[in-house]
Amino acid sequence: MYYSSGNYEAFARPRKPEGVDGKSAWFVGAGLASMSSALFMIRDGQLPGDRITILERLPLPGGALDGIKRPEKGFVIRGGREMEDHMECLWDAFRTVPSLEIEGASVLDEFYWLNKDDPNFSLCRVTEQQGHDAHTNNLFGLSDSAQKDIVRVFLATREEMEDKRIDEVFSKDFLESNFWLYWRTMFAFEEWHSALEMKLYIHRFVHHIGGLPDLSALKFTKYNQYESLVLPLYKWLLDQGVTFHFDTQVTDIDFSFASVDGQGSDVTKRATRIHWVQGGVEGGVDLGPDDLVLATIGGLTENSDEGDQHTPAKLDESPAAGWALWQRIAAKHPSFGRPEVFCGDIEKTKWESATVTTLDARIPAYIEKIAQRDPFSGKVVTGGIVTARDSSWLMSWTVNRQPHFKQQPADQIVVWVYGLFVDVPGDYTGKTLQESTGEEITREWLYHLGVPVDRIDELAANAATAVPVMMPYVTSFFMPRKAGDRPDVVPVGAQNFAFIGQFAETTRDCIFTTEYSVRTGMEAAYRLLGIDRGVPEVFGSTYDVRHLLKATSRLRDGEEVGLPGPKFLRERLFTRLDGTQVGELLTDFKLIPEHGGTVVRDRVDDAIE
Repeated sequence: MYYSSGNYEAFARPRKPEGVDGKSAWFVGAGLASMSSALFMIRDGQLPGDRITILERLPLPGGALDGIKRPEKGFVIRGGREMEDHMECLWDAFRTVPSLEIEGASVLDEFYWLNKDDPNFSLCRVTEQQGHDAHTNNLFGLSDSAQKDIVRVFLATREEMEDKRIDEVFSKDFLESNFWLYWRTMFAFEEWHSALEMKLYIHRFVHHIGGLPDLSALKFTKYNQYESLVLPLYKWLLDQGVTFHFDTQVTDIDFSFASVDGQGSDVTKRATRIHWVQGGVEGGVDLGPDDLVLATIGGLTENSDEGDQHTPAKLDESPAAGWALWQRIAAKHPSFGRPEVFCGDIEKTKWESATVTTLDARIPAYIEKIAQRDPFSGKVVTGGIVTARDSSWLMSWTVNRQPHFKQQPADQIVVWVYGLFVDVPGDYTGKTLQESTGEEITREWLYHLGVPVDRIDELAANAATAVPVMMPYVTSFFMPRKAGDRPDVVPVGAQNFAFIGQFAETTRDCIFTTEYSVRTGMEAAYRLLGIDRGVPEVFGSTYDVRHLLKATSRLRDGEEVGLPGPKFLRERLFTRLDGTQVGELLTDFKLIPEHGGTVVRDRVDDAIE
């Protein structure tokens, strides 16, 4: 397997791998990683779809990409996925999947046209004092020392950031900036999370720094991700003959290990059996030489618990199936990772969200006041999350294009609300997010939405319904880590298996994205089948001087770079740069002032001589 970029590799079709007709593939989990990997095996590896089986503990596919209507509860989305242009593996997959709504179009076509016609951006990113615009003016507010923090982390090696917390490498100045407010609420970073992952995010999205304050860097699907992404892909796989076994919990995978040199220094590893429980009955399958296993390990939505309008969601700390499976696997070889690093401290990995559905036009009027857009227009509404800066829960909320569900009534609005601080009493209710019912969460949200206090309780009770969801492991992949804590997608010596999803290691990307799941699935499929086509390289903005200069200017809120020393030396430097390619770059991105051109430079040169 190798990485590539450019049209030559992107549009090429690989030849059929040798021996593929005799192979079979078993996937553990029916999330995006497994389903996209199955697509690559079929499309690029030419493995017949009827040789692929996907085992899933839940009664439906999609994993964390959910969206459903619960009887007597209402609509539920545990989270939303933010996407961008350069999710190369994701778009490589969905260019193949037919749209369910537009005849002759792919899911990628549908998404591309939608975001061209209705580009995303926010008109109010931060509020305070009960729904008033905080007037951050899209500024980052980074002091010189905070800017140096970012540069220091950017230039550091991965090893220097391993096992360190964000608050160990960033100063108080940085953690009090608008930049950190935008960043942490958009990506759900806490101060105790991984400095390494923060570094990877900066590198990965340096080309989107300018779009961070108004969220113009983001693109969204038309509906929730289950209906917009999962269902089209699921239908395509079924049409190819792929078998799905739902309500099937994989409990363990057996492996054999053999030393190549007789001394144990080079060990081959082979998966030999999958164990599962289906309908309360234990079962499994023995794996032969041509059987492949691709296992999703861990899980950010494991043990999620739903409350309702009158019931809080519970924190479920019982053994979680996805984590228990990885723990059993990891005990068998050091190269299979260390799951306890990620799942061992629920107090640091939990947070809670809620789906609020408005029932009439009263609450949407307050949404429109903040969003400055009609929420019933069918177009972009908030343009991403709105954060209530002075919320004790550090509450954020968003209204995507409506309807967010195909079966949603035309007079209802679906809102997603979440808080980073789940154990702090609310500003209006006085209750923590964790102990709040759907109605109480709605009250707290309405307070920060700017609803008059004397109307809050009545509207929360009669004009909306809400479903809270507690997720014990939702930020588990952000826990401080080091090399080896996550297993490689295909561990050294692995002959017929791979690990995929958010807890498999590919150094080419950062987690908590749809792209990461698809990338691990693509790498696994290409490695195990020997597909001779490049896996798309991560977009190289971190190596592009134009993107770096643009980000530098933006991080300085447009302020020019001040150079030390006497004025005449600065002028001489600027004049020598004037008219050069470097000078044009620096002036284009407003890092230095524009000067008078080559004539001035020549006169200065003459005077010096």
